[in-house]
Order: sequence, then C-alpha cells, then structure tokens
Amino acid sequence: MRLGKDLTGIRIDKWLWAARFFKTRALATKACELGRVECGAQQVKASREVHAGDKLRIKNDSGTFAIEVLGLSEMRGPASVAQTLYAESDASKQERAEAAQQRKAMPFIEALQDGKLSKRERRRFDWVRGRR
Repeated sequence: MRLGKDLTGIRIDKWLWAARFFKTRALATKACELGRVECGAQQVKASREVHAGDKLRIKNDSGTFAIEVLGLSEMRGPASVAQTLYAESDASKQERAEAAQQRKAMPFIEALQDGKLSKRERRRFDWVRGRR
C-alpha cells in the first residue's frame, strides 16, 4: 500500500474511499457531484486533487465531518490505517455527537401498514396531519 510520502496528490474521490468516508468510489463521486464535499468553503469535483494539509468538510450518512488531511493513500486498507489519513476537529466531533443525541431523542413514528387504509384510519391520519 502506498502511503503519504511518495504521493503528492490524489483524486479526492479515491481518497474519500480509501479513508472510509464512503463504501465505494462511485458513492464518493456522487457526493462530490451533489456538493457534499467542500475544500476551503468551495464545492469540489471528484477529479480535484487533495494534498496533505487540505481542510475538508464532508457530509455523509454519519454526519458532517470537518477534517484536515494528514496522509494520502490510493488503496483502501483497514479502518485503523484509514483513521491515520485525517484528523477531525474537536468541534466537528461535538457537532456529530449532538446530532446523534437529537436523532435518538426524536419520537419513533410507526411505519404505515401495507395495503390501503380503512376509512377510520384515513380519517384519523387526516386529523393528525391537521387536514380536518
């Protein structure tokens, strides 16, 4: 596995995949296209090169990460190696923890049952939604 010193720059989608922010490179590329990856408050394209010292803001299913790139890797390795490629700021860790607490505190909403609602259930549903 090629790490850090012999690489000067690498495509950001490949780095995001190697650093385990996304499960596939295709998902990393899609995130870049949707504007979920920023470098220096600018949205980046998947082909942009990332260098050691760059500050990135990444939005994925786990939350929003504010990180600094410490190392580069072209290959996806174990999670322990991937975590050495970046350093997350303390503020970012705290924001993600607070967001997780808020998600846990939200009330559980039961999924609708399969099939058509009965007249009684539909009226109750409309009443809860404030339609009547």
